[in-house]
Amino acid sequence: LNTFDPFADDDGQNKGDQAVHIRIQQRNGRKTLTTVQGVPDKFDKKRILKICKKDFACNGNVVQHEMYGEVLQFQGDQRDNIAEFLKKYGLVKADQIKIHGF
Repeated sequence: LNTFDPFADDDGQNKGDQAVHIRIQQRNGRKTLTTVQGVPDKFDKKRILKICKKDFACNGNVVQHEMYGEVLQFQGDQRDNIAEFLKKYGLVKADQIKIHGF
C-alpha cells in the first residue's frame, strides 16, 4: 500500500499544472511586445519560438529573467495567436492560460 502524504514536498510531478501568463507591453508609439511566461520546462522553448515565429510572421527571442526564468518574447500583439497555439498543440490546458493587458 502506498499512502499519499499531502504535506510532503512536491517532487515536480505536477509542475505542468501551473498557469501560463501571456502579457503585452507597450514599447514606443504603436510598437508592442508580447511575453509568455510559465511554459513548462519539459518543452524546448527555442523550438516553440521557432515554430511560432514562422506561423505568426513575427520576430522573437528567449530571455532569461531573474525571477520568472525563461520568458518568450514576440514582436507585436500575439496574445490570441500564442493562446491558440498552446491549446492547439496541447502544450497546456485551456484553463491554465491567463491573458493580460488592455
